[in-house]
Amino acid sequence: MKFSIRKEVLLHSLSQVSKALSSKNLIPVLAGIKFNLTNEGLFLSASDNDISIETFVDKSKLEEVTEIGSTVIQGKYILEIIRKLEGRIVSIELLDNIKVLISCGNSEFNLNCMEASEFPNLNMEEKKDPIILKKSEFKNLINKTSFAVSTQETRPILTGINFKISEDKLEAIATDSYRLAKKYAVLGTKVAEELNIVIPGKNLIELTKILEETDDNIEMHIFTNKVLFKFDNTLFQSRVLSGTFPDVNRLIPASFELEVTANANEFYNVIDRAALLTSEKDKNIVKFECENKEVIVSSNSPEIGRVEEKMEIEKNNDNNIKIAFSSRFMMDAIRTVESKNVILKFNNDVQPIIVTDEKDETLLQLILPIKTY
Repeated sequence: MKFSIRKEVLLHSLSQVSKALSSKNLIPVLAGIKFNLTNEGLFLSASDNDISIETFVDKSKLEEVTEIGSTVIQGKYILEIIRKLEGRIVSIELLDNIKVLISCGNSEFNLNCMEASEFPNLNMEEKKDPIILKKSEFKNLINKTSFAVSTQETRPILTGINFKISEDKLEAIATDSYRLAKKYAVLGTKVAEELNIVIPGKNLIELTKILEETDDNIEMHIFTNKVLFKFDNTLFQSRVLSGTFPDVNRLIPASFELEVTANANEFYNVIDRAALLTSEKDKNIVKFECENKEVIVSSNSPEIGRVEEKMEIEKNNDNNIKIAFSSRFMMDAIRTVESKNVILKFNNDVQPIIVTDEKDETLLQLILPIKTY
């Protein structure tokens, strides 16, 4: 294997596949990136058994190809080397199948490498009828739900995002059993059969890091034990979680006693300041007291002190409410709101609080109150 390539082209592809590298892997070859140079171009692959990524550089983007071939190069080192090289063109040559020579400008690196035959077959198969939606829309789905996934391994199914696809609707749901985030997107075509899978949240977060927010499409190829995402010249494959995701729709009240409309930015800042005197061990509790056209947000800590914030709001009726909740959870929910105003829906101090965007009906956040009154 011997070829040369522009530094920025190689670095872009390496940065993408490196998201699948793991320093904790017990299999040495999985700490490497597979380089497979063919007559079509250069394929780069990496996997940690949880996610696998393959990206392709077309031969038209290669400067020169002298000899095709394949090898596995230590991922951590190749990425740092290419990142810090100062020349424009990088030359890579495989020597005796055990070493690789990387040269650029006045720099020359000699790295040990591994046999390509030791690298696992990633089996990146595709389906004839994938789910297709815009990259920007998909990224938005993940960004507005992933923060609500559970970090506790006691219930592994809650560490994922539930994708439910029915007819032309794709719904993403995440919950850690104290809060819930739900958003849906409308697909361009209807699906033949309903699909219901749970994808690890951390894998989807890694996917969003390499996904540019454009109107180009991303394809979802769903299988029983894995899902493949295809976009640009990249394939991103993740395992799916086994088990049944809880039916969260029954948690969402059908009607509400009170709706409060507040300026999203102002309300976020009020909660943020009130949270200054809260502690993590007490779940960052703030109290929310609504009377007439005013809300009082307060927190009280015997060891630290007390804070009280007031702001004007709009209500849909004359009902009032006193309720307490986690400031951190509420701030996470408000951050997903893009409109000027946020809408808070209440029934009483023990039923869930629903947070919605004034102009985005596809988004819903749910927070369980904390009993203090």
